[in-house]
Amino acid sequence: MRAVQSSEFSANGLDPALFFSVVYIRARPAAGEETTMGADETRGPDGPAQSESDTNTGGLRGAWAAGRSVVDRAVLDRDSRSYLRQAVSTPCLTSIVGAEGVHLIGADGARYLDFHGNSAHQIGYGHPRLVDALTRQLRELPFVPRRFTSEISVSFAEKLVEVTPAGLDRVLLTTGGSDAIEVALKLARAATGRFKTLSFWESFHGAGFGAASVGGEQLFRTGPIGPLLTGAEHVPPIGCFRDRFGAGHRFDEPHTADCGRSLAELVDYTLRVQGDVAAVIAEPMRAVPEMAAPGFWQAVRRSCDATGTLLIFDEIPTGLGRTGRMFSSEHEGVTPDILVLGKGLGGGVVPVAAVVAREELDVGEAWAFGHYTHEKNPLMARAGLTTLQIIEDEGLVARSAELGAIALARSAALAERFGAIGDVRGRGLMVGIELVRDDGRTADPALAEAVLYGCLRRGLSFKTTMGNVLTLTPPLVVSEAELDEAFNIVEASLAEAIG
Repeated sequence: MRAVQSSEFSANGLDPALFFSVVYIRARPAAGEETTMGADETRGPDGPAQSESDTNTGGLRGAWAAGRSVVDRAVLDRDSRSYLRQAVSTPCLTSIVGAEGVHLIGADGARYLDFHGNSAHQIGYGHPRLVDALTRQLRELPFVPRRFTSEISVSFAEKLVEVTPAGLDRVLLTTGGSDAIEVALKLARAATGRFKTLSFWESFHGAGFGAASVGGEQLFRTGPIGPLLTGAEHVPPIGCFRDRFGAGHRFDEPHTADCGRSLAELVDYTLRVQGDVAAVIAEPMRAVPEMAAPGFWQAVRRSCDATGTLLIFDEIPTGLGRTGRMFSSEHEGVTPDILVLGKGLGGGVVPVAAVVAREELDVGEAWAFGHYTHEKNPLMARAGLTTLQIIEDEGLVARSAELGAIALARSAALAERFGAIGDVRGRGLMVGIELVRDDGRTADPALAEAVLYGCLRRGLSFKTTMGNVLTLTPPLVVSEAELDEAFNIVEASLAEAIG
């Protein structure tokens, strides 16, 4: 296997600084091999296709549950009797009694390097500076009812405008990313006078009705919940390894615009033939992770501008330094009309999300698009402002880029050793290792599940996405030694599972 040189990108008219941080490793497909994954290949045993996280049923989960301590088992049983059940959330893995830095501490004393964290722990757990700031805020001003504001609420909004791409000047806060997506959709409808949206299959934008409608994962939009919003159009997902148009590339081929040209043309055609789409809503980098082809988002931006369509970027899991830039859309050189943030914005402590939009989209003065009780909550604002300051002061964006290169190199080395790794991809500290069967293409969720539980036993937590992708998202404060320890655990667990 050879490394792709930056000169190859330049020779193909690409910006090496923009795309060289993306590493792809792919097993060479056999002649005539199918280029797409069948719809049922990652289907769970008792329900819809696997998506955002690992399943909660099956033999390995049962064996894990049986091994819990008496104290842990008692808490888990009480949890099961108290909470409504739902996929990928219950039954729970274990009960947690501590969270510090990059570690979770289980009730049985087990310590887990947390490379999952729901993408909410950029600054790690219990950051002393954030804890102190929130403690002071609770004493000084714990709450501001709606209709009022406070200095900290205004300072936070001003900071969001400062750190987001130029031209995004207006802010509205919510307590969760799904609600923030709903606000963005309302803004787009009001500003354009249109109601249709265009988004991507296999995307995830939250669990609310609007968010699920524009999302593209079977788990969240089909089944017993009934009809969703009308006008929610979809196109195939971004990404090269399983490119639905047959333009995918091998690891030793440059990552070129050809990979995404057909999809970009389909987006353009859809916007033009519909003629009345309010917004394209997308994750600029799918959190599996999946990156768009070079130039793809620039083409989509041009199509949006030509058709009067707004561009909404959902950076809830990928923003705030996760990908080695403050926002993953910066890798693409494209600014959306509306940017949605969440998860890590509250420092892994307080739920807070935000919509940041162009000033021209401030069209809801007579209406109530985000009439939330906590829309200017001072504790939320303090958490968000302090988190942004910590990310800046500790250089966590640059740290993510630096350690991300190490993580991708370790992943590439694993792919050299294990033929079951079909693809490796990522930016910064968001890395995906896709596991496949012997044909090099078919997803292998059983192997992914075995590796997951092997890692949990050894003290590493992460999630599997789409059934077969080991998705590693450590805190940006992780040390190089901790990163190395995590990859040693993944390697040992792969070797054990493969046999």
